[in-house]
Amino acid sequence: MRACCQGRRDAPTALSKRRFPGFPLQGRTAILRLAAALRAEACGGERGEAAPLGFPPSLSPPEAGRRANLARSRRGLLPSHGRGLAFDRRAGGPLSLSYIDRMADLVAVWEVGLSDGVHKIEFEHGTTSGKRVVYVDGKEIIRKEWMFKLVGKETFTVGAANTKATINIDAVSGFAYEYTLEIDGKSLKKYLENRSKTTNTWVLHLDGTDFRVVLEKDTMDVWCNGKKVETAGEFVEDGTETHFSIGKHNCYIKAISSGKRREGILHMLIVDDGEIPEVLE
Repeated sequence: MRACCQGRRDAPTALSKRRFPGFPLQGRTAILRLAAALRAEACGGERGEAAPLGFPPSLSPPEAGRRANLARSRRGLLPSHGRGLAFDRRAGGPLSLSYIDRMADLVAVWEVGLSDGVHKIEFEHGTTSGKRVVYVDGKEIIRKEWMFKLVGKETFTVGAANTKATINIDAVSGFAYEYTLEIDGKSLKKYLENRSKTTNTWVLHLDGTDFRVVLEKDTMDVWCNGKKVETAGEFVEDGTETHFSIGKHNCYIKAISSGKRREGILHMLIVDDGEIPEVLE
């Protein structure tokens, strides 16, 4: 959970700052090695031999590295970033410099399961410029280019219910930073633990389509693939049933007593008279 909920980055050394302004240390090392390898590959010689690769050898290492990345991307050979993040090739063209710059500052990624779906939150933090960028499901919602204070927090909303989310930036030691995500004022781990007690989730496949059904126990609201569905409740002999439909399929969630105080009420999803197993997120 720790790896999922937080990220950290070490600030580059003074020497690497002069040689590669704006790039993380591992990324700079990777660019140097890549540029050297491509020069050797272009002239058929050993590693370290000078080869133009279509641009002057006097170019600065950052620019040479960028052009080397683009040259290799056109051939379908894309290097990893050095932080375990792979450069993905975009359909219809080579890798863009803006994408490379974005990946260079990407420090944390979280996936948060809410009633309306699983949302991906990405955070960029430039430890030299102080830049902060937040993406939710690929859409940029916060951008601050120059921040003199490298620690702090960014608050925004996620999902159809506008759930409050906060990214905390804390200094760990020296020039290392830690990034943690809070949902509704709770740590991500605590929020997910509480949510598992107040919701039930089922995943099923019908008519060639995947569906994610979520029941909110406190309100008895039912969500299907990000949308709240209309329901009709009724009392039955051994509990209650909440009826709704998915396409042409009749569904209902049955609530019965477990007979055990600690377990409370049990909820089961029935689709076309067949029970769907619950999943844990």
